[in-house]
Amino acid sequence: MNNEFIATLVHDIPDFPKKGIVFKDISPLLASAKARSITTELLVRDFRAQTIDVVVGIESRGFLFGMLLADALQAKFVMLRKPGKLPGKLATQEYDLEYGTDTLEVQESAISPGDNVLIHDDVLATGGTAFAAAQLVEKIGGTVAGFNFVIELDFLKGRDLLNKYPITSVLHY
Repeated sequence: MNNEFIATLVHDIPDFPKKGIVFKDISPLLASAKARSITTELLVRDFRAQTIDVVVGIESRGFLFGMLLADALQAKFVMLRKPGKLPGKLATQEYDLEYGTDTLEVQESAISPGDNVLIHDDVLATGGTAFAAAQLVEKIGGTVAGFNFVIELDFLKGRDLLNKYPITSVLHY
């Protein structure tokens, strides 16, 4: 029932950001306090029995629920950002895109060796960004406890790339 309610608040926007893509707009979900609360609970329920030291949110929509998840799990919140947006000593991870590469960065001191880390983003598509996030967390000594996503685009098979980690997704398309 809760998943169905959440699904009514995700709107399809055809041809955005370019022709042929159907964008899943979570703005109406974010506008509802009830929906945010239900979504947060659905995202954390599989991880409540574990000790989660850090919730990592992937830029930028991963920050939206990432903070709420950190609060619910009484964990630290850490941002993974695109290059040039974080100060201090940084760890980086480059990853492949369909055409080219991109990079994620994190402040090295944000995750301590041995921290159990939950990685969050709004959408799991091909899995490339999420996999790079896991590599970056592990590079600086964190242990990836799992992933969670508001939406999983099953037809893109991103879960296959992350198959060694627990994954929770609220909605599947």
